[in-house]
Amino acid sequence: MLALTSSLRYYMYYGAADMRKGFNALCGLVRTQMNRDPLSGEVFIFINRNRTTLKILHWERGGLVIYHKRLEQGLFSPPKLDSTGQSLQINWTELMLMVEGITVENIRYNKRYSLQGEEDYRRPERTKK
Repeated sequence: MLALTSSLRYYMYYGAADMRKGFNALCGLVRTQMNRDPLSGEVFIFINRNRTTLKILHWERGGLVIYHKRLEQGLFSPPKLDSTGQSLQINWTELMLMVEGITVENIRYNKRYSLQGEEDYRRPERTKK
């Protein structure tokens, strides 16, 4: 069952990922290159060098899941990296726009009410992870 929602944290790997990698190799990339835990429930996004294939690694109850999408035409346009890190935290909206092939040049978020201390999922910090 597809269980990716806006309440999850998303991290994009900014190296060129080999799409032959499976569960174990992608978990290794998450641990060594992104310094994250693949079993944390966070979502990890990998794109190949040609930007035509995308894999998403995610821990769900009971095991790891890989979502794999190959474009027959066009390229994935990942968000721009604002730091020098190997990974970038993005939000669910940015992931969906990228998967659907929508490129947004300038993003402007309108102000929304949030409870005190509640994290704004629409504006993840653009820092090295």
